[in-house]
Amino acid sequence: MVEMDRIKFKNDKYKKVRGGYSRLLDISCEHCQKHLFFYQKDGPGLLKRMYLDRIIDSRINNSTNLVCPNCNKLLAVAMIYEKENRPALRLFVGAITKKIIKN
Repeated sequence: MVEMDRIKFKNDKYKKVRGGYSRLLDISCEHCQKHLFFYQKDGPGLLKRMYLDRIIDSRINNSTNLVCPNCNKLLAVAMIYEKENRPALRLFVGAITKKIIKN
């Protein structure tokens, strides 16, 4: 498990393009409520995809689809976001729950 005070946000061109602010999300499986990982969300808007370089403390395989290790439910599919040529996970609607973590 990651200690919250040790998490350092990535500050790169992608963060700057999205408005320069970030928040930390606790990502869990909607079906079984199992914690999956923490994610750095940059900028405003809905969470439609998750970039692999923003996933923190993950034990998932970065090159395949996201499947819950507890209930084996498919949560997202691997993709390359073409505008930025970045590997990402495209989320299925209602597949995950997210909670903003206060630093």
